[in-house]
Parts: sequence; structure tokens; C-alpha cells
Amino acid sequence: MKKSILNKVKAITAGAVIAPFIFGVTSITEAAELSIQQAVDMALAQNTDLAITATGEKSARADLKAARGRNSITISGKGNLGLNKKNTDDEQTRSGSASASVSFPLFTAGKNEANISSGKLGVKIARLETERARENTRLKVIQSYYDVLEWKQTVDVGNQSVNSYRAHLTNVQQLFAAGSKAKIDVLRSEVELSNAEQDLIRAQNKYAISIKQLKTLLGLPQDEELVLTEDFNYVVFTPELETCLSYALENRKDIVVDQYKVKQQKYAIRSAKADYYPHITVSAGIGGNERYQPRPHTSGSNYEAGVSASWNIFDGGVTHAAVEKARAGYEKAELTLKRDLENADLSFQTAYLDMREAEKRLRTTQVAVTRAQEDYYIATEKYKAGEGLMLDVLDAQVALVTAQLNDISAKYDYSRGRAAVEYEMGLSLGETAEEALARQAEELAEKAAQEKAKEAEEHEQ
Repeated sequence: MKKSILNKVKAITAGAVIAPFIFGVTSITEAAELSIQQAVDMALAQNTDLAITATGEKSARADLKAARGRNSITISGKGNLGLNKKNTDDEQTRSGSASASVSFPLFTAGKNEANISSGKLGVKIARLETERARENTRLKVIQSYYDVLEWKQTVDVGNQSVNSYRAHLTNVQQLFAAGSKAKIDVLRSEVELSNAEQDLIRAQNKYAISIKQLKTLLGLPQDEELVLTEDFNYVVFTPELETCLSYALENRKDIVVDQYKVKQQKYAIRSAKADYYPHITVSAGIGGNERYQPRPHTSGSNYEAGVSASWNIFDGGVTHAAVEKARAGYEKAELTLKRDLENADLSFQTAYLDMREAEKRLRTTQVAVTRAQEDYYIATEKYKAGEGLMLDVLDAQVALVTAQLNDISAKYDYSRGRAAVEYEMGLSLGETAEEALARQAEELAEKAAQEKAKEAEEHEQ
């Protein structure tokens, strides 16, 4: 049997417990409670896409190691053993030789140094990309978690609607049998019931799909039971748009990555230009040879040390082309940074305004649900008493379902929207917007104080 979700949750976060009845789960041995934070932790530990992104760090560290190796000592050795026999006689010659050398790149016109600096930036870029991927995984899990909750409640509303239409149809059929209602009322009620059943089927399918999507993000088998313990909880988001936007443009990891890539391209230009100049290498070596046959044995040895220089005075434009390519890469990196800043500005403002829109909707939806329930009750009772029209009942039922769905949508749109705002701000995992902005304010104040102290010190001197 596959490992149960309970063991997986315990392996990632302490506090997983068994729950008997959530989302239709009835066996306490088959399901475990899963909060939003537990779901995020599980995805961060098991998500395949995130694991793929994390391999970039290994590649970047290997590139840096290679760049440093090209700027360090190289030791090499070689040897051979030979046999030479002439066809004209039986005389054979056996001999062997061995040598070892060490070399060091004394001057590369800054090429190796530029490559090392670029490699260091590459490691930082890989780390930031992994962190950004972790933030993206967190956002996907939270949004998927709320998708499941929203579709679950939508299914509940659909069931209530079907039951109401079914009860209404039964009432109409009884009134028709008594001769107080027309056949057209029965037909219309049957059509409305069928339409409600269609909506319920679609909602049930969306609910099932949302569960599968969340399980995929969590790295869980599709046959595992999934129990969600958290629901909508309204938490006020106080920071203003401009303050959050400023933080995002300065701190988002993908923007910092773009800035590092611009610096990398500067180093690429420097590395390419280095080939315009001579490269100097210092080296030393030792070697020896010996003849074993014919006798007598002979041997010899040699030592060498020196400095060598190589300079491609003319290489057919290869170096020039490399420099032009590096410059084009630098231009592309700068344009990419500009584009991503513009996109970050737009995506953050869109997420922030969407969140505020959902918040405004949320303030009115609950009142609308209460009034729609009262309206439906009145319309139903009047119809039963023979004083109302069936159209009034149907309109009231549609209004009630619409109000309920609007309330559900507003709640989870706000929850998803808040998570999107935090992602677009570039907040680190486990940090709220208020905490991040307070930390930034403290850092700016500390920096300003240091600059002021420095200016005062220079003025005294």
C-alpha cells in the first residue's frame, strides 16, 4: 500500500492529526488534517518543478569552480615506452621517457578574473531563482487550496439549489393535481430543476479537478485522501499601494536576478576584450629518458623553467565578433531588466487592485445573501398560498443562488488576491507585508544614520 498522507505531513511539519468528517471523509485512518502552512511545507519539500529549478544551483557552483580552476596552477605529466626493431637485422631498441610540468596563468588581461566574478554572480542568480520558485510554489499551493474550498462550497450551494427546485417541483405537481395550477408551471419547474442539476454536475467536476491539481502540487498520489482544515479568514491588508510597489521594484528576486545578469554581461565584455592583449604563462618542468636495449643502458634528464607569451595579433575578426556578441548580450540584459520592471509594476498593481475589489465586494455580499434568503422564503410561501406567481419563486431562487455564489467568490478572491499581492511584492517565505516594510524602514533609517555620522566625521577632519 502507498504511504499515507499522515506520515508525509508528520515528516514535514509537526502537528498533523486525524480528522473524521471533513469533505465527506469518514475513515479516521485514511486522512489527516492539512492546514495551508502544512500544504505549503509539503509542496516545498516534494514539488517536482521546484526540485528541477534547484538543480541550477549545482550547475552554477560547478561553473564557478571551473572558472577558478582556469586561473590556478595546472600540473600535467606524460610518459612513453617504446620498442623499435629494424627489418634488416634482429637488433631491437627499447627506450622510455617521462616528464612533468607545472604552469600558472600569470597574466590574462583580466579574462580569468572576469569569468570568476561572473561565476560568483551566477551562483547568486541560481539561489535567487530557486527562492523565487519557492515563492511561486507557495502562491500556487495557497491559490489551489482556496480553489478546493471555493468549489466545495459551490457544490454545497448547487446541492441546496437542486433540493429547493425539487421541493418546488413537488409542490407544483401537488397543486396541479389539485387543479389550482396549470401544466405550464410543472413544465417550467422541471426545466429549472434540470438546469440546476447541470450546474451542480459542472461544479462537482470542477471540485474534483481542483483536488487533483492540489495533490499534484503537493506531490501526493491521486488516491490519497485530502482533508483541508482551514477556511476563509478575513485579515485586513493595511499597506498602501505605492509603498508596496516601491518595495516590490527594489526587492523582488526576479528583478535582482535581472540586475545581476546585466553585471554578468559587463564581465562578458571584459572577458572578450581580454583576447586583444597578450596572455602570459609561467611554467616549469622536469623530464627524463632511458634506453634499455641494446646495452649499455643510457639515460638523461632535463629541467626547464620559463615564461611564455601568446598574442593573437590577427585572428580573422574572431575576437572582435566575440566582443560585439557580448555587447549585444549586455544590451539585451538591460532591455530585459527594463521590460521586467514594467511588467512587475503592472502585475503588482493589478494584483493589488483585484484584492481591493474583492474586499469591497465582500462588504456587501453577506447582506445580499440574507436578503435573498428572506425574499425566497416570502415568494415560496405566497406561491403555496396561491397568492404569488411561479415566476416570482424562480426569480427569487436565482437571486439567492447568485448572492450565495457572489459571497463565495468574493471571499476566496480576496484570499487568493492577498497571496498574489504578497508574491508580487517578492516577500520572503514566512514574512508578511507589514513585517517586510517595517524591516525595510529600519534598514533605511540605519543607513541614513551611518551616512550622517560619516559626513560629520569628514566635516570634523
